[in-house]
Amino acid sequence: MENFSERLKELRLSRGLTQVELANALDNYISHQAIDFWERGVRDIKLSNVIKLAKFFNVSLDYLAGLSDEYKKY
Repeated sequence: MENFSERLKELRLSRGLTQVELANALDNYISHQAIDFWERGVRDIKLSNVIKLAKFFNVSLDYLAGLSDEYKKY
């Protein structure tokens, strides 16, 4: 099963977004540097940011966290 870092990168790339574009899509609330850290697994992420990402990608928190392989809509 994939982990959060892998899922985040996979979702971003599936939408054809760069880290900067994803940050901009989130109204610059989250920096592209933070996205890079999360994708590399070098920084922890706050739950509020996980929720923002799950809503943006329209997936469940379990899917994004790598706890489920079901691509459930959020």
